[in-house]
Amino acid sequence: MAKIFLFRHAQTTDNQSKIFSGNRDPDLTEEGIKEAQKIRDELRKQKVTKAFTSDKIRNKRTLEIVLGPHPGIEPIIDTRIRERDYGELTGLNKDDIAKKYPDLYPLWHRSYDTPPPGGESLKDVEKRVLEFLTDLKMVLSSNDIVFISASGNSLRPIRRFFEKMTEDEMASFEHEPAKIYSYEI
Repeated sequence: MAKIFLFRHAQTTDNQSKIFSGNRDPDLTEEGIKEAQKIRDELRKQKVTKAFTSDKIRNKRTLEIVLGPHPGIEPIIDTRIRERDYGELTGLNKDDIAKKYPDLYPLWHRSYDTPPPGGESLKDVEKRVLEFLTDLKMVLSSNDIVFISASGNSLRPIRRFFEKMTEDEMASFEHEPAKIYSYEI
């Protein structure tokens, strides 16, 4: 069986400022670099054969750091594992939106099928992420070791797929910095 190591991109300037990033392209903070180095150190001895990331700087930089001890592995960029599009909330402060729209914020932020204005729901993200996983299964061999640098809301449906979570469970968990999830496929 192939083995997958999944991790969320490390802390960004938007994460630090509680900004809805979505399709924005913030870079890692100093703390984010340390988080990526922690992931790198934990995965150092794995004999990675394939690595996937989205096209966003936060994902690419995290994966670049993690792949440091693995020369010759060329990351495969796949936009289907991008962060969800937050639409009109992109670039806005989460605390400000929660105060301004106390009834709508929980729906926009974490419901399964209610998208933020002009954005994607978790259900929309899940659809594209499941397409990625279907294609991934087709290119894996039994001895592959795969690293995936995902964003918070693209990581959710991947975990749901492997861990058999409900929609509510998938939407509700919080990400632990530098946490690595491993699966066999």
